[in-house]
Amino acid sequence: MTETKKPWHGVLVASALQFKDDMSVDYDAFAEHVKFLADNGCDGIAPNGSLGEYQTLTAEERARVITTAVEAAPKGFTVMAGVGAYGALESQRWAEQAAEAGAQSLMLLPPNTYRATEDEVVDHYRRVAQIGLPIVGYNNPIDTKVDLTPRLIARLHGEGYIVGVKEFTGDPRRAYEIKELAPEMDLLIGTDDTVLEMGIAGAVGWVAGYPNAIPQSTVELYKLSTSGNVADLERAREIYVDLHKLLRWDTKTEFVQSIKLSMDVVGLKGGVCRPPRGPLTPTDHEQVIQDTKDVLAKGYK
Repeated sequence: MTETKKPWHGVLVASALQFKDDMSVDYDAFAEHVKFLADNGCDGIAPNGSLGEYQTLTAEERARVITTAVEAAPKGFTVMAGVGAYGALESQRWAEQAAEAGAQSLMLLPPNTYRATEDEVVDHYRRVAQIGLPIVGYNNPIDTKVDLTPRLIARLHGEGYIVGVKEFTGDPRRAYEIKELAPEMDLLIGTDDTVLEMGIAGAVGWVAGYPNAIPQSTVELYKLSTSGNVADLERAREIYVDLHKLLRWDTKTEFVQSIKLSMDVVGLKGGVCRPPRGPLTPTDHEQVIQDTKDVLAKGYK
């Protein structure tokens, strides 16, 4: 069955953000990265997510990241703006800014001030939905302390507040319950090391980390995993096995540093992170380098 592609479908890269030596945002490098991802087969970009270190940005920086992404995006390359914030009023403001800048959709965490109740979560999404852009919910209970359970996700979709969910629990079993409760809602892969499992479960998008460094091979993996053609799964599994030790860094606490280091290894600008994220431990630093080199040695890029 052919489905019309929506702006939140396909491989949307949770983009890393480049900084200069003085820790100011390198907007030129970021714009070049947007074009690089488009040229290498990705479908869009999701700036101002966790990988983009949005929590460390000033309001002016955060707004300019979105406008830079929109301006750098070629035709057909979509921008799904991250609008996570402590409360709904702030997320609303970021949603308004993203809409004015020309973003096509939003990625929204639940409120992360404290462990909100279900009704408070629903109110949060309701307020941001008033801005009018399609919202992909972002379920990351490890960081937000709010779990968008399958039942709550179905409620948010049923009330018209979200079109899909980025599922970051790392448990692909949830995909089946979500589809049972909200069969019309779109599933997006949220963790790089569950691409194959979530693809088989019916995902139509991937908010992805490691395409920042190796876009062509990860896009191929996504397409094979989500094609619905059983014949594609053998090749998908081969790629998945080869890439998995690298993809696993996406779900570790140090995922930002790891992906940026992999970008450096392949010849892109990853660079430093802003505090509180410091350098990787020497052991992890060497392991990320080795894991990246091993993948490159097998011809992945």
